[in-house]
Amino acid sequence: MAKKPINWMLWGKVLTAGATISIGGPLLTMYLSPSEEEIFKRYNPDLQRRSLAERHTREQEFDEFVTRLKAYSKSDKPIWAVMDEEEKLRKANTLKNAKEAEARAQAQKDAMRKESGL
Repeated sequence: MAKKPINWMLWGKVLTAGATISIGGPLLTMYLSPSEEEIFKRYNPDLQRRSLAERHTREQEFDEFVTRLKAYSKSDKPIWAVMDEEEKLRKANTLKNAKEAEARAQAQKDAMRKESGL
């Protein structure tokens, strides 16, 4: 049986189409996507002022989030398990602090009642 000749025209079309899709698709997406500055310019002036005012706090929150993720990734456990544990500890501490504040307020009320009763 004779060996079939290679269809170079077909392979040329396939490679050209593949390169066009692989390279041209992302380039077209980058060309059509607006930049952050263009999006910001489309905001109304009130939203622009509010966005500029809150930018520092958003950046700070993101930095804290990334720092926590880095700390979570050092553990052998999955990140979501460590995050759940951290959230439970944070809630427990919040409840503990609230109870302590309530106890202090109650003690202050009791002290004020004793003083007024004298």
